[in-house]
Amino acid sequence: MNEVKIEKFDNQGRGICYIDSKITFVPNTIPGEIVNIKLTKESKKYNEAIVTEYLIKSKNRVESPCKYFGYCGGCELLHSKYEDTLKYKKEKLEGIISKYANIKYNIEIIPSLNTLSYRNKITLKIVNGKYGYYQNSSHELIEIDKCLLAEEAIKNFINDIKYLNIKNGELVIRSNYNNELLIWIKSKDKIKPDINYLKSNHKIAGIILNDQSIEGDTSFIEIINHQLFTVSYDSFFQINRYICSKIFNLISEYIDNDEVILDLYCGVGTLGINASKNAKKAFGIEIVKNAVLNAISNSKINKRDNIFYMLGDVAECLPKIKEKIDTIIVDPPRAGLDEKTKETIINFKPNKIIYVSCDPMTLARDLKELSAYYNVVTIKGLDMFPFTQHIESMCVLNLR
Repeated sequence: MNEVKIEKFDNQGRGICYIDSKITFVPNTIPGEIVNIKLTKESKKYNEAIVTEYLIKSKNRVESPCKYFGYCGGCELLHSKYEDTLKYKKEKLEGIISKYANIKYNIEIIPSLNTLSYRNKITLKIVNGKYGYYQNSSHELIEIDKCLLAEEAIKNFINDIKYLNIKNGELVIRSNYNNELLIWIKSKDKIKPDINYLKSNHKIAGIILNDQSIEGDTSFIEIINHQLFTVSYDSFFQINRYICSKIFNLISEYIDNDEVILDLYCGVGTLGINASKNAKKAFGIEIVKNAVLNAISNSKINKRDNIFYMLGDVAECLPKIKEKIDTIIVDPPRAGLDEKTKETIINFKPNKIIYVSCDPMTLARDLKELSAYYNVVTIKGLDMFPFTQHIESMCVLNLR
């Protein structure tokens, strides 16, 4: 048993203390708190621990509204005031960009309209008929009957998951602006959902088992800033509809008329379609087939006849574009830009790069390399994932 003082947060939202000068990570703590802890992991460089007793709690601590907080691992900051989480994310983003990209910038954080009930997609694990989330850093299932982060349509569906009759597998539940649900079941079970019950109690757009529809459609329509987007069950789409609209607005501010735009990792085409309304021409590249099909459909729905799509890996497709690109928009996966893609972008020499990122560490790594050729015009943080340690960001770079 060790009595310690929590000094600060780490980049994962855990408290940091020191035992014999060794850094020790303690979840569910707030800087300034005095706690007794029990070590759960010891290594040469760091320890991990859990709280056994709170001796002095921070005045900034709040009672978490979620009974699963501290167990499921999804919301690291639900014991904090929302304004404090924004301050933490600002300091985290600025610190990472300064330390790893050597760029000092006063970053504005754009808050979410909803701090709960904002997620339009959740993924649940199902083990022996029980459903929930895996506990943080383990495969131990935390069974749930609600998720406070999920939109209301998803929240209402959770207690009726049993009517899908799944024993083991994974379940992805998506909801759209109209509270319709798209249910994707990944399971080896031969299941027989109670379709009549589910349809009578929920707005079911479609139920998909593995990659085959067993009821309804495999996609539905989303609306962002008066633009319509077909979204397939397996396509990427931003989790927080309000913050997605803010990203659209920010990108539009930096697109000039008569530009040729290239949208990498374009998904269902959201960012490129939004930007192309002011552009002369636009290209999109995406590796997920259904997403590209959605993007083609979405360009037609939104009457954008100036945007063209390529299916494949970004690094392989980029060299096939022979036109002069004015602006490249990138919204890569958490791993950031791979080396070949960065090299190709630099060789393209676009006048402007708009980089949307969900991971500050890989963003900082990429900015460090790109800053040899580009100046940072702006960096914005967007609270896509309230009460978690995650922060979305958007950077605009201009060619030197």
